[in-house]
Amino acid sequence: MKRREFITLLGGAAAAWPLAARAQQAAMPVIGFLFASSPDTNQDRLRGFYRGLKESGYIEGENVAIATRSAEAQYDRLPALAADLVRRQVSVIFAGGEHSALAAKAATTTIPIVFLVSNDPVIHGLVASIARPDGNVTGVNFVSSELTAKRLELLRELVPTAAHVAVLVNPNSPVTATTLKDLEPAARVMGLQIQVIRVSTVQEMEAAFSGFARERPDALFVSSDPLFTSRRVQLANLASRHAIPMTSITREVTDVGGLMSYGGNIVDGYRQAGIYVGRILKGAKPADLPVVQASRLELVINTATARMLGLSVPSSLLSVADEVIE
Repeated sequence: MKRREFITLLGGAAAAWPLAARAQQAAMPVIGFLFASSPDTNQDRLRGFYRGLKESGYIEGENVAIATRSAEAQYDRLPALAADLVRRQVSVIFAGGEHSALAAKAATTTIPIVFLVSNDPVIHGLVASIARPDGNVTGVNFVSSELTAKRLELLRELVPTAAHVAVLVNPNSPVTATTLKDLEPAARVMGLQIQVIRVSTVQEMEAAFSGFARERPDALFVSSDPLFTSRRVQLANLASRHAIPMTSITREVTDVGGLMSYGGNIVDGYRQAGIYVGRILKGAKPADLPVVQASRLELVINTATARMLGLSVPSSLLSVADEVIE
């Protein structure tokens, strides 16, 4: 081969390489992340998702791309964000929480959706049934509504003198009605008076705690909602400042100073969701993937917070706790 021909061939090959790389990137499947709150506040959860995705053979940047859309706790933005992912024609949407899952389902009947929700997905119309989801939606469910009474019972055991319990809920959350439906009869059986406090913004949360100065509850029961999880440090600080024993559904609140949490292992739930997304990328249909009923429950107690509140944690609780934070 002549030198000039060789240089021309080499130059053509070099020019083709970036084109080939761009073509490969364009062919890479894209997972659309849809969150009600900022994903930056849920890094442990995301690590669980990526772990499940890797178990299915996918690694971000190598053979799959991620497109994230977050409503930053402004739930009315979710429909537009879901529509944006649909317009982008992502390969599958992962929806974290009921708000996101409902927005995604309303936005598309063709793009596969994998959710992670804390309430019964059948009740909310996300799937036809747990065993046979039907349509383009499946995912992971923590069935937290069934744990509501148990969580109240554990709070009563930890704070046996409690008679008046404040219940923090977001009125805009699709799980609030179910939570209260399960909570109110349980409270009656235990002889507890509950005070439902509805907050949908950070300012309202601050105002609620300020109101406790006038009518201080004996304990605080925090419902499941992205607003409370994303503002968990502020929530724990407020409970500490007002010396109110607080229970929540996620250990993330207990990790930063909350008294106690009881619920599903949400990081493992994200891992299971990652596995389902990987299976769908490989060709599985959501209708053929039963909703995963998360079975890993965990009781986490922060004994440092208990001491600060002047509480003695019963040995009966310490013996069954999955983790004790000193």
